[in-house]
Amino acid sequence: MWSFKSNGKFAFMRHVCYADIMSSKPFTIGLLQMRMTADPAANVAHACSMLETAAKQGVQVACLPELFRSFYFCQSEDHTVFDTAEPIPGPTTEALAKVARRQGIAIVGSVFERRAAGVYHNTAVMIDADGSLVGIYRKMHIPDDPLYFEKYYFTPGDLGFKAFDTKFGKVGTLVCWDQWYPEGARLTAMQGAHVLFYPTAIGWHPKEKAEFGEAQASAWETIQRSHAIANGIYVASCNRIGHEATPEGKGDGIEFFGNSFIADPFGRILAKASSDKEEIITAIVDPKIQEQIRRWWPFFRDRRIDAYGGITERFGK
Repeated sequence: MWSFKSNGKFAFMRHVCYADIMSSKPFTIGLLQMRMTADPAANVAHACSMLETAAKQGVQVACLPELFRSFYFCQSEDHTVFDTAEPIPGPTTEALAKVARRQGIAIVGSVFERRAAGVYHNTAVMIDADGSLVGIYRKMHIPDDPLYFEKYYFTPGDLGFKAFDTKFGKVGTLVCWDQWYPEGARLTAMQGAHVLFYPTAIGWHPKEKAEFGEAQASAWETIQRSHAIANGIYVASCNRIGHEATPEGKGDGIEFFGNSFIADPFGRILAKASSDKEEIITAIVDPKIQEQIRRWWPFFRDRRIDAYGGITERFGK
């Protein structure tokens, strides 16, 4: 049906019929790359202000960074931090819902969820353009690395992988460490998502930046672009920026490296933010392009679902 020209553009080799391509309309998405402060109320207010700005720029579905309400508290293990968790619905979802209703914008937010005494989650919330809470996704993959002590705080998600119907299109949500797992992207894409959002908090250990920084950021982007290609889906990853000190000065902290980006189903970068500035980046998600690319590269058609039973094993036998 198509081939690559030498200049990298696409050339059609035969007539392509567009009459039966899915009729969903294109919609504009936006990523709000933010710098956090020590004041949760100020962070929420700033996020809402950026959402207002994004809506005025034509964004219809916006995504905030992971745990945007606070500094990234998982750098240490402190039981008093649990006091900052909140229920869903709760104060943060209510603040986001007000903006959603006022501006007619759908929002992917990130909440430190208090589910019950002793049970807390790292949760993405999907709020539609009328302010309604469409649903939640609880982070499935929980890391435990130096300065990323998330297993201390978060119970692994138990809702499975989620895609939500919004006014503008079907949106999938995963969270940060989920970015590295092809299984999560595949299972979310299989639910019909047009775009896969990853609220994110990822950065460099300052002492490692010179040696490994470029490779780490490149690997982070590459794995997510591969999800876009393998699943014929738009991928949008929203990171925070800025250096955040380790609590009580015990360490060098984390330099969050931004580089939020949006990729299309070919893995091409449509928009990308800097490593150190607050920005709103936008791109158009076009379901017709998604449909056409999946016809050219029919990975879902050719999957050998009869042969994948071993994927549920921890390791090969």
